[in-house]
Amino acid sequence: MIKVNSGLIDKIKISEDFNASACFNCGTCSALCPVGFDILPRKLFRYVLLGEEEKILESTDQVFSCLLCRMCEEQCPHEVNITENIRLIRNYLAKSKLGV
Repeated sequence: MIKVNSGLIDKIKISEDFNASACFNCGTCSALCPVGFDILPRKLFRYVLLGEEEKILESTDQVFSCLLCRMCEEQCPHEVNITENIRLIRNYLAKSKLGV
């Protein structure tokens, strides 16, 4: 059973730079990822948009393994701020899990 947190997007979206809703799940972001991200940015963004907080919390290792190299962002046809979105999710995870 999935527990939905309808306020998750507000917790993560501390700035207007979080534009995950522009993602249309084309998968281009994962084509050149040097880390071979187990969980794709598009899935992370979908979890946030749907309020699936547990999925975000379970994805901590993947979120922090991102190199923030911006290769995914350079290829994104919808100009999603993938790197900034990942940073905002990291910020949320740091606050939620570590109390930082």
